[in-house]
Amino acid sequence: MLTLLRNQKIRGIIFQLLTVIGLVAFLWYIGTNTVANIEQRGIQTGFGFLNGTAGFGIDQSPIPYTEENTHGRVFIVGLLNTIIIAFVGIICATLVGLIIGILRLSRNWLIAKLAKAYVDFFRNIPLLLQILFWYNVVLRAMPNPKQSFNFFDMIFINNRGLYFPLPEYNTTFFMMVGSLFCALFAAIALNAWANKRKEATGEDFIVFPFAIGIFILFPVLAYFIGGAHLNFSFPELRGFNFKGGKTLSPEFLALTFALTIYTATFIAEAVRSGIEAVSHGQKEAAASMGFSPYQSLKLVILPQAIRIAIPPIINQYLNLIKNSSLATAVGYPEIVTVFAGTSLNQVGQAIEIISMTMLVYLIISLIVSALLNWFNHKMKIQER
Repeated sequence: MLTLLRNQKIRGIIFQLLTVIGLVAFLWYIGTNTVANIEQRGIQTGFGFLNGTAGFGIDQSPIPYTEENTHGRVFIVGLLNTIIIAFVGIICATLVGLIIGILRLSRNWLIAKLAKAYVDFFRNIPLLLQILFWYNVVLRAMPNPKQSFNFFDMIFINNRGLYFPLPEYNTTFFMMVGSLFCALFAAIALNAWANKRKEATGEDFIVFPFAIGIFILFPVLAYFIGGAHLNFSFPELRGFNFKGGKTLSPEFLALTFALTIYTATFIAEAVRSGIEAVSHGQKEAAASMGFSPYQSLKLVILPQAIRIAIPPIINQYLNLIKNSSLATAVGYPEIVTVFAGTSLNQVGQAIEIISMTMLVYLIISLIVSALLNWFNHKMKIQER
């Protein structure tokens, strides 16, 4: 026996078997103990509650919802709101973080110090406090609807949210939306052609003005092809509140501001470290070739810096998705608030509801991680 234990391979197999046996025994104990406690307390199990009537309203729902809908409908509404706030937060945090990260290395002393102060200040304040600050101190302190901040009689801001015009969903609208996607693909194809042309001939082709023209021309053509009937619903003050248009609630705005500002600090540091990791010789080579500072940043520095910054940025995206659950502090109806909160309080089936909620965050995070890891692989410099 001692001889077998002295064999490193056999010893490793034994330790692995003991680990697996211990893990299985632990899970079996937890499972049987949970089942016994559920039976002892007479708690219902199963997912039949999803077909039960919810009996409560949800103010902000991207799909039609009433109090007569089921808890399954509540789950879908919470899931969609979670996806919306995560998507908006990722886009905004990426843009702000990229700008702040570049400004951190500005040659202008004041701009660089202000960017550094932004990072140092917001990074070290807990996210929950920032959400509460934006909600209670800033947005709830806005004037009432009758004294709203008015921008061109189209956009209004008050303590009940942000109101702005919303286009009516008709043929012209959908044609114009489709044209924007077509314009995006056309601009990408034009950029790819310009890059191939430069590799073949060495001549530059300025894509930007043509891309702007494409994004203007395509929607204009779609407007006339679709019948030229693009109507808008404008917010109007009726009684004590605004009617019409689109409303972004204080809860949504507070959560978006806080997630964006907080996460952008970490993205900015990832971008800054990526830029600083680019060899100084690369910057000197770009300058010696006559590149302007903007061209050097766009064509030489950022493409290399992004490859370095992508892995830590992925982590921040995943953190933002999970941090969106803090929306429950201000009552934004994402999945934790309405499903793991209100629905759980009504039906009391904690195991099923909490498990479903955890699974949602797990699946969303795995999908985002897989997509960004694929993008990271595509961005790697291929060895020749």
